[in-house]
Amino acid sequence: MKTDLQFPVGKFTYERPYSEAEREELILQIEQAPAQLRRAFQELPPGGLDTPYRPGGWTARQVIHHVPESHMHSYIRFKFAMTEAEPTVKPYDEAVWALQPDVVTAPPEVSLALL
Repeated sequence: MKTDLQFPVGKFTYERPYSEAEREELILQIEQAPAQLRRAFQELPPGGLDTPYRPGGWTARQVIHHVPESHMHSYIRFKFAMTEAEPTVKPYDEAVWALQPDVVTAPPEVSLALL
């Protein structure tokens, strides 16, 4: 079986409504994610912050900055959807964002605190 290094846990699929217990578990996972990301950052070996996690992939630094950026985009999209009669979903080029100077040089603590 070939593992997809870009999606090592597989792509998201939604097959049925979640039970209340499943929903509570997913909410707990979201709640724990910032602490888990911080712990993973703290456990990186020397040089690990700027090493791609897969061939052609982002560095740990880029991933750490991407997570709160993605969350902020999602939050704003939901706000537009709730407050506008005809909201426009504005996409963004994640790959270009990942190459911006604030992402490739900023300390991860900035994004960890934001998350």
